[in-house]
Amino acid sequence: MANDLDPRLTPVQRFGRELARARKQAGLSQERLGTRLGVSGSLVGHIEIGNRTPKPDLAARCDEVFGTGDLFARLCRNITSPSAPHWFLGWSDEIEPRAQVLRSWDPLLIPGLLQTADYARAVFRGDLATSEDEIEEQVAARMSRQIILDRDRPPALWVLLDETVLDRLIGGPEIMHEQLSRLVALAGRQNIKIQVVPRDTSCTSGLLSSFIIAELPDAPTSVSIESSATGEVSADHEVVSLVWARYDRIRAEAYRPSQSLDIIKEAGIRWKSMI
Repeated sequence: MANDLDPRLTPVQRFGRELARARKQAGLSQERLGTRLGVSGSLVGHIEIGNRTPKPDLAARCDEVFGTGDLFARLCRNITSPSAPHWFLGWSDEIEPRAQVLRSWDPLLIPGLLQTADYARAVFRGDLATSEDEIEEQVAARMSRQIILDRDRPPALWVLLDETVLDRLIGGPEIMHEQLSRLVALAGRQNIKIQVVPRDTSCTSGLLSSFIIAELPDAPTSVSIESSATGEVSADHEVVSLVWARYDRIRAEAYRPSQSLDIIKEAGIRWKSMI
């Protein structure tokens, strides 16, 4: 049976599971929540089990009642206009926002949580089959993910970044300079540590894929693994253990955070000289 973090859940089921979780945390019955939302308790029940599709206005009222920003609005939009691949929606909407600690590795790009809008836009434009409207939707969704970094109690974020990423031209020198300036600013936050992995590292297993490890307060540790062809979200113990071991091997090769910050600053200066 699918659990709350199962990537096999449909967007309608995902909305329902999150609504049930938020309702129970708030100590509300379906009838009491229905009263606050202006609908019947029966409708709340049907939405929670995935038998009814929520409307945008109801999603907006859920965010008001629970104080969840735009969480339910995004879950609702993903029902008709998914802003990410199906396998990733459960991660971006349920796992990542609830994580207490996030550990990431990326051998090719600046991680999505740290990207500027212009950098993200340039990345998405690399897919020639994507329209401008779709690109802007994807950029907006990526920027929305970053809200977790600005909340009162943000997650601890440990980022491993391949050194070649700092030299890879995405969009143009100005975009690269702005992107690396953002990395420098974020690295100054107490909860964010960025470590650069030398380009000549011997840890070739890190080249297989990018990944993120999420430690949650009320659920098993989960991982998101992405390659050029596909992706996977899993809380399976063997998969998580394998990814965590790979993370530890890569981190053992990385520069210290202070050294990494100097390397990022130097790369930013090089890009600025090309503008």
